[in-house]
Amino acid sequence: MAIEPQATPAQPQATPADPQAPADLTLKRVFASPDLNGSSPRAARLSPDGKWLTLLRNRSEERDRYDLWAMDTGSGQWRMLVDSAKLSSGGELSEAEKMQRERARIGGTRGIVAYDWAPDGKSILVPLDGELYRAGLDGTSEKLPAGTGPKLNPEISPRGSVVSYIQNGRLMLLDQASGKAVAATPEESSETVHWGEAEFVAQEEMDRTQGYWWSPDDSMIAVERFDEAPVAVVSRAAIGADGTRVYDQRYPKAGTDNVLVDLYVLHDGGKRRVKVDLGENRDIYLARVDWAPDGKTLYVQRQSRDQKVLDMLAVDPQTGAASILFTEKAGERSWVNLSNAYRFLKDGTLVWWSERDGHGHLYRFDRGQWKQLTRGDWEVSGLVGIDERAGRIVFSGNKDGVLERHLYTVPLAGCEPVRLTEAGWWHGASGNGDASRMIVTRSNPDQPPQTWLADANGKRIAWVNENALDAAHPYFPYVASHRPKRFGTLKAADGTTLHWEMVTPVLEPGKRYPVFFQHYGGPHSQTVARQWSGALQQFLVKRGYIFFQIDNRGAANRGKAFEDHLYQAMGSVEVQDQLTAAQWLKTQAFVDPDAIVTYGWSYGGYMTLKMLEAGQGVFAGGISGAPVSKWELYDTHYTERYMGDPRQVAEAYKTSNTVVNAGKIADPLLLIHGMADDNVVLDHSTVMMAEMQKAAVPFELMLYPGQTHRVAGPGISEHLWTTILDFADRVTGRAAAKQPE
Repeated sequence: MAIEPQATPAQPQATPADPQAPADLTLKRVFASPDLNGSSPRAARLSPDGKWLTLLRNRSEERDRYDLWAMDTGSGQWRMLVDSAKLSSGGELSEAEKMQRERARIGGTRGIVAYDWAPDGKSILVPLDGELYRAGLDGTSEKLPAGTGPKLNPEISPRGSVVSYIQNGRLMLLDQASGKAVAATPEESSETVHWGEAEFVAQEEMDRTQGYWWSPDDSMIAVERFDEAPVAVVSRAAIGADGTRVYDQRYPKAGTDNVLVDLYVLHDGGKRRVKVDLGENRDIYLARVDWAPDGKTLYVQRQSRDQKVLDMLAVDPQTGAASILFTEKAGERSWVNLSNAYRFLKDGTLVWWSERDGHGHLYRFDRGQWKQLTRGDWEVSGLVGIDERAGRIVFSGNKDGVLERHLYTVPLAGCEPVRLTEAGWWHGASGNGDASRMIVTRSNPDQPPQTWLADANGKRIAWVNENALDAAHPYFPYVASHRPKRFGTLKAADGTTLHWEMVTPVLEPGKRYPVFFQHYGGPHSQTVARQWSGALQQFLVKRGYIFFQIDNRGAANRGKAFEDHLYQAMGSVEVQDQLTAAQWLKTQAFVDPDAIVTYGWSYGGYMTLKMLEAGQGVFAGGISGAPVSKWELYDTHYTERYMGDPRQVAEAYKTSNTVVNAGKIADPLLLIHGMADDNVVLDHSTVMMAEMQKAAVPFELMLYPGQTHRVAGPGISEHLWTTILDFADRVTGRAAAKQPE
């Protein structure tokens, strides 16, 4: 079947031409299979030769199980390459892999979660249930002779001769020709030493999941070695329905010791190890590691413990000697953000993302000289690809407004960017290096995510997942009752513009409605955007609530000054901004001012507690999920980035915590926590519970045995939201005079 190219993807209709009577959207259906968002492919990528597009596709009958699929880019024909259910051994994942999945926010995903193309484009490495398989393009697969025991972080070397993976804390190399596996790193006497893995804070906070990096010609491997002996042990009780397991987890709380990190370059398969000079100060973060395109230089980003200095080191892989290529420095009351939007080019120059002018923009570094490529009161969010021969960059950003994200192109010499994508949408994309082919995904408030294969100008070559809201789509029965999303702005106390979004029922004249006031509030997050938000919001509205959220000062994608409001001041301006929004809602003629219930999870759970403490009587009640209560209990890299070291600024920590003012909570509170949470550990809630009990503050509590920071899954999600909404109905008075659903 030939594929007809189309210059501009046609905008789908949110409402069908012949709408049917809307079906009854229930909470059970929201979390059931098939997913109401439609098919949700993950990890889409092109084969090295461009002949195939592969992705992980979830099943209609089991929304959290993913299989490996491939599309012939010439014919457009799809085929399943690996059926995860047939290949699976059903074995339980190792604790290390479970925790890696938690860090990657895919803890509830089953089946295939990752894969790696062979450089020749003829096979794919597929990890499944701790084992490694080689999948052919004809649907066949074979188990690799990688020995028994869990295997982490597998990948194929750049030239395809070796499959590498981590086993028992060592980097293993499996020769593809002989099938023989050898250890490239030594066996350590201490269980606290790990080779080739990323430490906890790297995975959780630094967006670095790798712990080893191949040189382009397979001749060398840069390998991280970390020793977590200095890190204090937290005895985490993973309380489950059938018993309790106690894990002695090394967890670096703010103000305590981090792991000791070293970096080595392995030569000859590990027979010779060269230690990289990371400097005399051991209390640093290994932020990023990259090879130059010619493999002659290793580039290392070294971040200071206070995250105010980021050095780019140029390392000689033969000797380990390092020199500082350049340095990024933060302002006095700020920090340096890490980014993946950079690329070392074949001509020896570097395209680099920096916030040095107050906004995230692209620069070119050439022999010690900087040239700014993009500029303005907006943010570059990602680097999609660079065509060095054509002198062209494709990137994502919000030049056309903070509520949208688009793809743009700009010459390597710098110029005014040109937008490639259609207005009114939120876009993301990945490219094939030079961005001559891209996989683009977009959504808007009325259209679930769509994905297509695009050319260098963003024009659609073929649909990867059209996800049209037609009669075959799972959400189609509910389209006729789908409520539109409204956007608006408010002014913060200092005059800063804040963006909000709202979804309402069909408003009847003279009638006032309760509000489900959702919030997050923390840094590095944006919640208000022109993108699909899923069926849960629509269910809340169908239940009779107005759904509302606002991005406060400190949120992402508004520039450094906007974000820096939270420096050593968590729980201050972001709380004020949310309370300002709540007070504004109370003035609206269609809002019941006594029926606003607020909800947040994680940082949002922390915000619920702070908002109830600071604004008694503003809310009918609050729901706090997995909240941070004492920042001294949270990890070093995240907490110290914003709050500083608690040993130096103890008063700032005291002010930001929720326990000091626990006695000020006067409105109904529902506290929720997973009892096996290894991120925001249960101690955060037990500390808060104890303080409220001492102050005779009543509250409601729901704990989830065996659940981590992600409280979700078959049955669990429905139970969680039934608990939340039963509480919301009671505190807003809807339970007593509730109309039939």
